[in-house]
Amino acid sequence: MTTVAAQARLRVADLPLTGYPRSDGRMGIRNIAVVAYLVECAHHVARRIAEGLGDDVHLIGFGGCYPNDYSARMMRALTTHPNVGAVLLVSLGCEGFDRDGLAEHIAASGRPVHTLVIQKSGGTASTVAAGREWLGQVLPDLRSAERMPMDPAELVVGTICGGSDSTSGLTANPAVGRAFDWLVDVGGTAIFEETGELVGCEDEMGRRGITPELGAELVGSVLKAETYYRSMGHGSFAAGNAEGGLTTIEEKSLGAYSKSGARPISGIVKPAVHPPAPGLYLLDVIPDGEVRWGFPNINDNAEAAELMACGAHMILFTTGRGSVVGSAISPMVKICANPQTYRAMADDMDVDAGRILEGRADLDEVGEEISRLLVRVAQGERSRSEALGHQEFVLTYKSFDPVGPSCLPLRGARP
Repeated sequence: MTTVAAQARLRVADLPLTGYPRSDGRMGIRNIAVVAYLVECAHHVARRIAEGLGDDVHLIGFGGCYPNDYSARMMRALTTHPNVGAVLLVSLGCEGFDRDGLAEHIAASGRPVHTLVIQKSGGTASTVAAGREWLGQVLPDLRSAERMPMDPAELVVGTICGGSDSTSGLTANPAVGRAFDWLVDVGGTAIFEETGELVGCEDEMGRRGITPELGAELVGSVLKAETYYRSMGHGSFAAGNAEGGLTTIEEKSLGAYSKSGARPISGIVKPAVHPPAPGLYLLDVIPDGEVRWGFPNINDNAEAAELMACGAHMILFTTGRGSVVGSAISPMVKICANPQTYRAMADDMDVDAGRILEGRADLDEVGEEISRLLVRVAQGERSRSEALGHQEFVLTYKSFDPVGPSCLPLRGARP
């Protein structure tokens, strides 16, 4: 079956998408309440507030006493993510986070928001009680909200990989690339990232930019990543990758790059920057300037948070060796590259892309399976990580320069 034939079987007519409308014009595929702590000292209280209230109450937060521009922008983007319907902010009281500014930003988006300050609320027990009481008031409205028709152009999907092995670049990653091609063709938005794992692919990626200027920026983003990692004395290549049969960062990069598919690249975004129009985008995750914050992303969930801050409704997560993490806010869909891993961890996996290695399916068939699954998840079907209760979340320190005009030639195209 050719790629064209496989993709032709799933068209816009097959997409009876619905979602939850937001006042900014975007649509959510979930309607969750977020409990957000604004410093690690408030983490336990926030967790106790959220416990046991249902899978539609998610816990996120920032642990540092001193937020920087990156963390503030990330929290603004995440608390007004289209999947979020209401927000409870939990502050200790003396941290540096601008809780009032964040609350005003959320309120301006039309979402119910409430702030609890532990130092002013009588401590742990009384703050927990007050938070659960407020959530008890807003959750019935969230749960009874009706889904409305949703245009495929509103759908934003991100992808990451974790626990890659020698099968990842042969099965799961290129199958996700097929699904990304389909998503772009029906008018949606696809975001790939991990610039530290695109070393060696920069020239080919540059040729896919929709303008020469963007092509140069794409090449530059990978060279920046290579320089950053070299300054740290590390590469984006873990011991587990070697144990899984990968030999070099270039080999790993070729596999990771295949997740982007084959469509032209419409732009480069940075964390908490929304793509300005449908299409395929690279998320540059490497901090700008000198090395100040250590590893660009300390784990897979840090990458997931940045994709969500760019508006990703869900995340396609490819793995060869196996991973069980999910995510707060946006569903995580696991695409397993290795058939042996799938058989060992089937309860945690959504798609067995390892069938390709064993001759039980081809890339086009698995790509279409992923495409159909992302539609079902968008419609409300729970991914495996959602069903198992996974809601991991990480937010750290970083620093980025503004996105330049060459990176987003379609800026202003989205209404």
